[in-house]
Amino acid sequence: MGADRTEGPDGAERASGSDGSHTAAGRAAGSDETHTEAGRAAGSGRASGRGELWGWVVATALGCLLVLFAAGQTWARVLGGPGAVAPTGGDLGPVLTPAALSGLAGVVAVLAAKGLGRRVVGMLLALCGVAAAAGTWTALDDAGVTGWLRERNELHGVTDLPWEPVAWWPVVSGAGAVLMIAGGAVAVVRAGAWAGMSARYDREKSPPAGAQAQVADDRALWDALDRGDDPTDSR
Repeated sequence: MGADRTEGPDGAERASGSDGSHTAAGRAAGSDETHTEAGRAAGSGRASGRGELWGWVVATALGCLLVLFAAGQTWARVLGGPGAVAPTGGDLGPVLTPAALSGLAGVVAVLAAKGLGRRVVGMLLALCGVAAAAGTWTALDDAGVTGWLRERNELHGVTDLPWEPVAWWPVVSGAGAVLMIAGGAVAVVRAGAWAGMSARYDREKSPPAGAQAQVADDRALWDALDRGDDPTDSR
């Protein structure tokens, strides 16, 4: 039987000695399509993971910023004594500002870390959220606010000042603390599915081993066809 001429992937003509050779080439083409579909699925999964990661970053960083901003606002309004000093959330809850700043650092650390490191940072981030929630809860304790007002305003000759809470800012701080806790918990559970900051560059530098193996198999197939061998023969 005369050898058929086929065209290889580089444009050069290749010889095939049997229908089995063409079948092997068809199988190789089908394998290429399978790998292409797998690559598309992997790319879709990576895009989904990146979207989830950046959504997490926005939500968790927002929680930290809410706590930080609320801590700088007045949480108790003094009802008497002109010129009296009113406390901020940070004055009444000293843990709020450090917890919020630590949470922001944790968000950056999750982006930079990988694997187990991300989960550890996630747990620490959740603990920062718990600290912020506890600080928010205890900040408006009646005895604590009254004591703070007495200490800060004693130079004005005032020892006991009536006051009322500014409820809005504790609510904002509490909402931020909840976002921090939730963000830490999500990082612990989902961090393994998120790509790292340098993952794209790592992929560019090191092609997948499966792709390299497929290229080698395709070259071996066409070399066998050039020699007139049947690649489907399992001898």
